[in-house]
Amino acid sequence: MYPLETFLATLRQIYDTGGGVAETSYYGALEHLLNQAGDSLNPKVRAVPQLRDTGAGSPDFGLFAASQFEADLEGELLPGQKPERGVVEVKGWRDEVLTIAASEQVTRYARHYGMVLASNYRDFVLVGRDASGQLAPLERLQLAASEAEFLELLRQPRQAAARFGDRLLDFLARALSYNAPLTDPQDLAWFLASHAREARARVDNASDLPGLVLLREGLERALGLKFEGESGERFFRATLVQTLFYGVFSAWVLWARQGGTGAFDWRAAAWNLHVPMIASLFEQIATPKRLQPLHLDEVLDWAGRALNRVVREEFFRRFEEEYAVQYFYEPFLKAYDPALRKQLGVWYTPPEIVRYQVARVDAVLREELRLTDGLADPAVLVLDPCCGTGAYLVEVLRRIQQTLYEKGGAALTTAQLKQAALTRIFGFEILPAPFVVAHLQLGLLLRQLGVPLREDRERVGVYLTNALTNWEPLAQAGQQMAIPFPEFQEERDQADEIKQRKAILVILGNPPYNAFADVSPDEEGELVEAYKENLNQPVAEGGWGIKKFNLDDLYVRFFRVAERRIVKTGRGVVCYISNHSYISDPSFVVLRQRFIAEFDKLWFDCMNGDSRETGKLTPDGKPDPSVFSTAFSKEGIRVGTAIGLLVRGGKRRKKSIIYCRDFWGVKKREELLNSLDAADFDGQYQLVQPNRENRFSFRPMTISAVYQGWPSVLDLCAEPPTNGLMEKRGGGLIDIDRDALEQRMRAYFDPAVTWAELEARNDGLTRDAARYDARKTRNKLLASERFDPKRLRRYAVRAFDVRWCYYLPVRPLWNEPRPRYWEQCWDGNAFFMTRFRSSAVPEGMPCCWVT
Repeated sequence: MYPLETFLATLRQIYDTGGGVAETSYYGALEHLLNQAGDSLNPKVRAVPQLRDTGAGSPDFGLFAASQFEADLEGELLPGQKPERGVVEVKGWRDEVLTIAASEQVTRYARHYGMVLASNYRDFVLVGRDASGQLAPLERLQLAASEAEFLELLRQPRQAAARFGDRLLDFLARALSYNAPLTDPQDLAWFLASHAREARARVDNASDLPGLVLLREGLERALGLKFEGESGERFFRATLVQTLFYGVFSAWVLWARQGGTGAFDWRAAAWNLHVPMIASLFEQIATPKRLQPLHLDEVLDWAGRALNRVVREEFFRRFEEEYAVQYFYEPFLKAYDPALRKQLGVWYTPPEIVRYQVARVDAVLREELRLTDGLADPAVLVLDPCCGTGAYLVEVLRRIQQTLYEKGGAALTTAQLKQAALTRIFGFEILPAPFVVAHLQLGLLLRQLGVPLREDRERVGVYLTNALTNWEPLAQAGQQMAIPFPEFQEERDQADEIKQRKAILVILGNPPYNAFADVSPDEEGELVEAYKENLNQPVAEGGWGIKKFNLDDLYVRFFRVAERRIVKTGRGVVCYISNHSYISDPSFVVLRQRFIAEFDKLWFDCMNGDSRETGKLTPDGKPDPSVFSTAFSKEGIRVGTAIGLLVRGGKRRKKSIIYCRDFWGVKKREELLNSLDAADFDGQYQLVQPNRENRFSFRPMTISAVYQGWPSVLDLCAEPPTNGLMEKRGGGLIDIDRDALEQRMRAYFDPAVTWAELEARNDGLTRDAARYDARKTRNKLLASERFDPKRLRRYAVRAFDVRWCYYLPVRPLWNEPRPRYWEQCWDGNAFFMTRFRSSAVPEGMPCCWVT
């Protein structure tokens, strides 16, 4: 049960007895809630009720940090301590919280303890000293505006938790941390994310944003995308919120580094933003007429106070350490919107991977393209088309610095390095927050090197743009729609200049793995058409006979952009770390053919770590975590990955040379980096011989040539096979327990069960997905269908794994209901069940009979 749901349910139980008193009877429920919020902090914070009088009276609770408890005394307080995180004063829910906050009692507590959380159970206000040193309300969260409204809330604790649960825990966590010094960049990132979540909740509660129509249109045109449908709207609103908070953060950093005195004022942030695009975007959003109706000015005030609490000297000492800046955004996005992070595939590349890729690119420029200075050669134009916070761009500049330094001349080195950052090292990014951090990181690097950017006159080559569009000039001048804001227009024009006119020689990075629904324009989708040629054409007609394929992952589009750009340049290098499916998956056979045709030498470092194919285990059963599993992101990612390095020389080879090797285990990043020192680098790989029989696989073959001549299952079928059901509803339509499934589906088809009640169950039927609007689907079904127990059917998910499903041949309840398959599901019929390809190592049973 969610903490807020438990809290409200407990209050309701006590209230219903009729025997409680307005304030103290409910202390236990509030203490439990405060401690749940305190448990999420590091160090933890504990609420101690009925605090002893230390000179200002006895507050209802004291908020003590874990360091104030003696571990060997089992939680007993050290004598004479004040609660480090302040105190709590509570009244009954008939009282108004602002009256409580302004009372003589709370004022006395605030002067003595520094911070007071005042509450009437339905409204919470944090009281402390503002920037001027005066006592004032600092933050507030209201669950209900009146006693009557709160009593209604108590009757629906689950719905209330769905609406306010995260916001209240965020508020309490901030309140319990307010007195703690802010010195660590990750702590500040969490505070900004917490405030941003509150801002997003307020924006999401607004039915529409009429004041932002022009801005929305300008962003769509500038970024070359469309914010369509519910997912597109979510992306747009997330963009607005991130822009506000990272605009403020960037302005604060620049203000602080320029020796700003007094208190930082976020309302003047645009004056400190030197990148025209982000300054303009911030100015368009951060106007009173747009912020005040959504009450976002209040939340930005809170964020400003958090920034003013930062211990600057200690913060910037840590912030400017290697990797600190680039990893600042990950805890923000992870805390702010983990679903958005996952959908966009935003995963920060471990430094070993970045260093390895840049070092390999530098090496092949020297060895294969005969550019003796590698990345330091003035003719080498570099692009990271998905630069995020700029990790690859920073490493490229460090590699250039190393080369120039080895050639001699420190003064000349820094001047050339700055020139490279301004004119030939480029990055594209579609999200405002990492775009801001990339500019910060590169600006800080140049400042550390003694060649800072001149204010309002210089910028590094990082642009806010959609990297997958506008690579070809439009047929007619003026065909591209104008943008209503000149800074947006300038940003797009400069990005298009790089895409269409610059002879990019190196494209590298870590492209996102997933497309974002309702955002990608048609131009993006058309990118991969070249990789679908003849895929589903019968083998007898020269095709591949592959009827089911998936080339929709975003990284595939980035490969296509890179391939096309390097071919247009005539020579060059592509180096991506990405999902490793393209190395051998049948769906990518045409992609592999094109790579073989367009590139001369190809190296593939397969980093494995796939949860589906290997269960994240090595061949001998030891742990094989994702290469993205780091101290910054311990969970890593689910899919296996590979580093692909593709080189096209000015003088083409008659036959491509292809190398592949595998890395396994917990030390593979270190082993990868160490492999750079091998005397015979290519000798560490196996040569690969792609051919039509092995679908041009880039993996070394482990089967005999005779096996390739055996008849396939398709060859033995008199009728074409059919795919099984595809649910993609998070298990909402399938269950091992028939009764649980029946209960779930009865509620789904019951008009008396509200959508909020269904959402509180948190199953896949209420979560939007590609081609699936959850609420619209249910409304459509309620108008035409009722629960039918006959639709509860046994369903073989895989061999010896038989479950129950609720089958309805109406799309999109099922992602793919397969009516042709279901027609054959009659008693007595039998199926030969197999896979299109192996899905795990070891594979297990490859086929079986099912009745």
